[in-house]
Amino acid sequence: MPIEVIYADRRSQAASAKAEGDNLWLSAAELAKVSGWELKPEGVCKGGVCVPIPAGRESDFVRDNRQAFNLASFARLMGQPMLHDDKHDIWYFGQDAGSRSAALKSLDTLLLFFQQLHRERIGNGRLRILGLDAQAPQ
Repeated sequence: MPIEVIYADRRSQAASAKAEGDNLWLSAAELAKVSGWELKPEGVCKGGVCVPIPAGRESDFVRDNRQAFNLASFARLMGQPMLHDDKHDIWYFGQDAGSRSAALKSLDTLLLFFQQLHRERIGNGRLRILGLDAQAPQ
């Protein structure tokens, strides 16, 4: 029975995937299909980014002569939230820590932008922000 993998915004069926406790082993072809990452000699790569497999921990990530890859170990390495439901054969992998951090930084930048805007009270507790009228917080 195939395992459903939801990786960030990508939903796939992994026919040859094997769930073993908190580990999800995929073929190299399925790794690329479900996540966009590829197993290469220099590590696990996506676009121009390659993440080396930690020295001494190769067996946590690859087996069967590098034909199988443990996506769950990689998610733990990358700081990705991960959930799985063994009863329904579904695995979910969220955004990695770096992506979540970048998103939060952009929200911080937006917040700073709004904090620096000139606010002008126009009566009855309303504010004028960028020419738009809004109810002022109480």
